[in-house]
Formats: sequence, structure tokens, C-alpha cells
Amino acid sequence: MNHRKLVIIPTYNELENIREMVLAVMGLEGEFELLIIDDGSPDGTASVVKNLQQDFSNRLHLLERKGKLGLGTAYITGFKWALEKGYDFIFEMDCDFSHNPNDLIRLYDAVKDQSFDLAIGSRYITGVNVVNWPIGRVLMSYFASVYVKFITGLPIKDATAGFKCYHKSVLKGINLDEIRFIGYAFQIEMKFTAWKLGFKLIEVPIIFTDRTRGESKMSPKIFKEAVFGVIWMKIKSIFSPYRLNQSE
Repeated sequence: MNHRKLVIIPTYNELENIREMVLAVMGLEGEFELLIIDDGSPDGTASVVKNLQQDFSNRLHLLERKGKLGLGTAYITGFKWALEKGYDFIFEMDCDFSHNPNDLIRLYDAVKDQSFDLAIGSRYITGVNVVNWPIGRVLMSYFASVYVKFITGLPIKDATAGFKCYHKSVLKGINLDEIRFIGYAFQIEMKFTAWKLGFKLIEVPIIFTDRTRGESKMSPKIFKEAVFGVIWMKIKSIFSPYRLNQSE
């Protein structure tokens, strides 16, 4: 069966990476499609995508937004677009090659027979598989996941991971309009919500390589949102049980 597969990549000032990333995804076996959601990059990221659409008109898609509206809102926009267009498997991925495009196939393989509903590209399921990060950031990231598991019980070793494959049933089952966070807490909230709704999650080991071109979007505000957002999620789950979205 030929499943429809859509990779969603939010971008802001990724001129140095976008062409190579598009070509890498388009070159994979399995007819992956790609949706770029660009938040008004002043460096011309969207213009590169438009030029490449001439070569991949049916597989390369672009949504342009005005200004930096946040990672979470970009993905929510992409999820809704994917569901409206009837895709079966929807992926999250960064543009900076910290996620290896070849691993998209491994994430898809983990979900395609529906043994699992959500596959997570995990840096920590088989140790610490991170390249080019300073030790301080590795420790912060690793213990962030330990913190998430301690507070929420979420049985995932890489709670902040942003490399994922969803079966469409997960995104249909989540009320996307109720997802609150926009930074790294968004990644935690999506996993936690899927888990609380009873979907089956699996971690697929990957090697994460920090970007070599462009600038990181990490900020103290995003980190603070994640720390306090985890507590909010746990409290909310106690007083307001999660229920499958019935509007689909």
C-alpha cells in the first residue's frame, strides 16, 4: 500500500540549509512529500523553496506566515493542513541537519504497520547520542527529560525530541486547538497528550548532530516555558482527564 507521507519543517532564516534539506528529502525512497512553513525569513528562505517547487511541483509545498509565530503554532498549522489533505503519516523535522533525513525511513517503518502510533527519534534511548554539543547543553537536555518523566510519568527518555512520525489517528485524536505551548514545551505536550490518550509510543535511536550552519533558535524564554509547562501539564491531567477529539 502506498501511504501518503508528509514531512513538516518550520523555518526561519535557514537559507544556508534549506536547498540541501529539500534535495535530501526529495531524494529518499518512498515518495516523501515536504511542507515548509516559513515565518517570514528575511534571508530569502521561502524564495529558495519557490524556485525548487519548479522541480518538485507535486511534492514540495510552502506555507508562508508573517513574522516569528513560534515552533508550536507552525506545527499545528502544518498538522491541520496535512489532515485536510489526507496524509497518512506526518513527520516533524528540523531544517539544520541535526536530524538525518535518512532516519525518516526508520521512523516510518516503526509506525507503518500500526504496531505503534507515534515514533520518536531519540537521542537517549541507547545512551547519549549527541554530536557537537557542549557538555553543559547535553546535560541540560538529558536531565530535562529525566525531569519530565519524574513530574509526569511520561515513559520517554527523550521528551523534548523534535524528530517524530505520527500516524494520522494521533493528530485526529488530539484537539490541536487546545495545545498550549509554542517552544520546546510543545514537543513535551504533544507526546504527553498522545500518551494520556492511549496511543502507543516508541523511541527509535538516532544520532543527533548539532547544526554547523545557521543559528540556533533556543532562548531562556523557551527553556522557562518547558520547565513550568511540565508542572502545568501534570496538574491539568489530574483535574481535567484527557479525552479523544470527537470532531473528526
